[in-house]
Formats: sequence, C-alpha cells, structure tokens
Amino acid sequence: MSFVCLADFKAHAREQLAKSSWDFIEGAADGGITYEDNIAAFRRIRLRPRYLRDVSMVDTRTTIQGQEIQAPICISPTAFHSIAWPDGERSTARAAQEANICYVTSTYASCPLEDIVAAAPRGLRWFQLYVQSDWELNKQLIRRVEALGFKALVITVDVPVGAKRRQDIRNQLNLVANLMRMDLRSPEERSSTLPAPTSLPSTSFCWNDLSSIQSITRLPIILKGILTKEDAELAVKHNVQGIIVSNHGGRQLDEVPASIDALTEVVAAVKGRVEVYMDGGVRTGNDVLKALALGAKCIFLGRPILWGLTYKGEHGVREVLNILKAEFHTSMALSDYKELLSCLQGEDKTLT
Repeated sequence: MSFVCLADFKAHAREQLAKSSWDFIEGAADGGITYEDNIAAFRRIRLRPRYLRDVSMVDTRTTIQGQEIQAPICISPTAFHSIAWPDGERSTARAAQEANICYVTSTYASCPLEDIVAAAPRGLRWFQLYVQSDWELNKQLIRRVEALGFKALVITVDVPVGAKRRQDIRNQLNLVANLMRMDLRSPEERSSTLPAPTSLPSTSFCWNDLSSIQSITRLPIILKGILTKEDAELAVKHNVQGIIVSNHGGRQLDEVPASIDALTEVVAAVKGRVEVYMDGGVRTGNDVLKALALGAKCIFLGRPILWGLTYKGEHGVREVLNILKAEFHTSMALSDYKELLSCLQGEDKTLT
C-alpha cells in the first residue's frame, strides 16, 4: 500500500488500533470544538503566491535554539508511544535522528529516557517537563536529562489539571491513575527500596516558580501551551527562551483559539525577543508554510507521528516526515518562499 498524505496514515491507524487506543490518541476535551478548529483554521487561510522568481535552490533548513535542523518540522511531546508500536519512543527517536529534526520526549514516555537516548545518540532532543509537586523529583529529572544530552526543557503549562475526555471515560480509561503509577526516577533510583513518588503535574506551579527551575539548570526553557499576548509578554519577562503556541491538540480546555489563530497574537507580543513555535492541526506542507509565514520558527507534529508509528514503527514515522517535508518543499517553490511574510491572505485580513 502506498501512502501519499498524512490522512492515509490516520485512516490506517484507525483500522489497526484497538478502539480504546485510538480514542486515547485522537481524544479531545469535551465537545472537541478546539480539536476540529485546529484543522479548520488552516483551511480558512489562503496563500498569495508570487511567480517568476528563481526557486531552483529551495532550502528547507533552519535553526532552533541555535541548532540546525533539516526542516522546520519537528516532533511534539506525546505520551505512551508503545500504544502505537512495541518499540515506542525508541522508534520515534531513531526516525527523528535520521530526519535531522528535533524530538521532544514526553515526561510520560513509555520507555526509559536512557533507552531512548541509546536508540538515537546523535539526535537533537528536548525534554518536555510536566512540573511535579515533588520538587526533589523535578531536580532529579532535570539533572538526569542534562546528563543524557537533552538540549532544552519544554515546560507544558496548560495541564494544571486534566480535562474531561469523554471517550476515555466511556472506555473506562483512568489516565490519572495510570500517571500516578508511573515511576519517573532513573533506573538506578528505581532499584532502591524507597517507594516511588507520586507522579502528577503540580496544580500550584506559577510564573514566580519559573525562577526555581532556572536555578536548577542552564538549559533553554521553552513554555508550551501559551495562547495569549498577556502570557507571551509574561514569558518574555520571566526570561524564557522560547514559546510553543499550543492548545494541547484540543485535549485540554475546549473552545480556546486554534493554535494557528493564536500564533499571530503571540508573535506580535514577543517582538522577536524569543523564538516562537506552534503545534496543533498541521496536516500538509501548506500548513507548515502558513505557520512560518505567520511567524513560527518551526512546527511540531503530535498525532501524525503516532499514526506513522502504527503503520511501520520507525519507518512509518520517517514516511510521515518525508511526505510532509516534500509537500513543504513544493509549497515553498510554488509560492516564492523568500517572501514568506507577505505570501498569505486570511478570510478577513491580508498579510503583506
């Protein structure tokens, strides 16, 4: 079977996965309004191409936090990759290394961090941190990822509590209980006789607590889940190095702006002082182009990576990335990528 677009991988994954696994991956908060709008918002944006330009040398490379990547298409943190493929995050890491892009590993990965790094020792890796209530555990996690060569901390800010995901409830999937059972300590620490600390994101983590994280590490700190100019300005004020505009794939607070709609507000607020990225709803090369034209340094993919894993593990993820990169390359050539900042027109606005 030949897959030609990301939608093909989605259809295959839906057929192959158990219903509860599919519902967990595709799950949305409440009525799924934001989940649907993430994709629909991209469709509302129209491209304004410029022609008779030299596009014989199209270069998709860029840099994030000073590190070169082959294309502005990276991998978002998602939990429990072993749901989609037995080798889990190890396969994802190998595919990202091969593609020379960044993979953000989740706090709730289904494989030990040490195994993921061993599978792709040369890959560019960031670590997504759900700040824990136990500050000693936070310190241990941060020191551990530093020692393992992770290059940045991505702090997810939009999960002080879990949202209501109706399909998980219908399937009797208790995500909180599953997370609490996870042991976030290193393999050496797990061998001790001490009980594992409870593993749940902190409900009290606030802006002023960022300084505590910054006192622990020199790694760049990126905040994931920012949607407003007010929070973007606070992020800059608190000396973070990057922002991922994200609504958690529509899995947290429903009826918030689509990520691509929030992107322009955040980009305008930071005024180039920090790098801005986005995730949520990217399904085509045109979507990547639109996000970059609206100010994102790169995009991050969530669910499509899990669809690729379900298809062929590492090779399926590589196919997803290759298809999207090829589409993006074509979009650049057909729109005159050198004028990205003036190549878009929205339904109710013209960007020039």
